[in-house]
Amino acid sequence: MMRYSRYSGTPNIGVFTAVNESFAFIAGDATPEFVKDVEEALQVETHLMTVAGSFVIGSLVVMNSNGAVVSGLADPREIEIIEKCLPCTPIDDALNAAGNNILANDSGAIVNPEYSDDMVRIISDALGVECVRSSIAGINTVGSVCRATNKGCVCHADSSDEDMDLIMDVLKVEAIRSTVNHGARMVGAGILANSKGALIGDDTTPIEMGKIEEGLALY
Repeated sequence: MMRYSRYSGTPNIGVFTAVNESFAFIAGDATPEFVKDVEEALQVETHLMTVAGSFVIGSLVVMNSNGAVVSGLADPREIEIIEKCLPCTPIDDALNAAGNNILANDSGAIVNPEYSDDMVRIISDALGVECVRSSIAGINTVGSVCRATNKGCVCHADSSDEDMDLIMDVLKVEAIRSTVNHGARMVGAGILANSKGALIGDDTTPIEMGKIEEGLALY
């Protein structure tokens, strides 16, 4: 299922929610209508929360079916909410916005090339997948410029052929270039998705919607 939605007046819904195949962690001030949109489109169990007292959950958390990585600024109560659903690893690093800096599915992860070897190992262990350092479309915050699931990936419109090949090699899915929300290139900010469905910022055009549907293999 694919549907449009908006969080608190903004179409950048991916900034405020983190999802995997089974769970969604949503900004604690989200409306019941937005929570319902997430539950129906993605068929997940939802939990409202903050991370480091902030509502930008999607920027600070990344997860797949094996585990979650969260900003090291998260407090123990917030980590406990995630750990009731799946293992959670906080990262103590300057690049602690895990959702922005890590692109992952159940097959692999591409991470900000500025992460150290030790941090790459921590992320790999937390998500249970191989991690490869790279930028995408020349941008280091790879989680913000792409949205990947176990079925497909939508990436920044300026992604190179080499970027597309890397996504295939590491995440084991094909990628399609697109924009979201009427021309926005940071597609991770405008899309929430898993293999069962997608929620798209409501400024997205029908042409963009078609590309996103194709990229995520939601036919």
